[in-house]
Amino acid sequence: MINEQIRDREIRLIGQDGEQLGIMPASEAFKLAQQAELDLVKIAPTAKPPVCKIIDYGKYRYELARKEKEARKKQKIIDIKEVRLSPNIDTNDLNTKVGAARKFLEKGDKVKVTLRFRGREMAHMSKSKYILDDFAESLKDIAVIDKPSKVEGRSMIMFLTAKR
Repeated sequence: MINEQIRDREIRLIGQDGEQLGIMPASEAFKLAQQAELDLVKIAPTAKPPVCKIIDYGKYRYELARKEKEARKKQKIIDIKEVRLSPNIDTNDLNTKVGAARKFLEKGDKVKVTLRFRGREMAHMSKSKYILDDFAESLKDIAVIDKPSKVEGRSMIMFLTAKR
């Protein structure tokens, strides 16, 4: 809120140089802001009494936007990569998939390991759980199991995350 929008009876005022001007009525603080040809901006509305500051509102908004942009820059975006397996996968093929998952984990991504069942394979789902266990075991040096394996429809899914 700025200038006339501030309806509180008393506010704590901070001057344009950052000095405390004390607690005063909002109308008096607004007059001080007008004399300085600046805006009265409420910066802490939940405080008792609310804290307002005499500043240039356009510059204040620009600074907030810049800080927000900097915070977004420092965020790490984590992608989820998927590795699909089948219940009758051979050892060498499994090692190839483990290598792909290792690359994803080293980049900092999460890995979703999906064991897909088709047709008659659905009857032996419980016997194929060892494939996901072996997969996780071969990556235990760089990864931890984020979500253990569970059955979802025609597939068994497990999530792995890189160790920190």
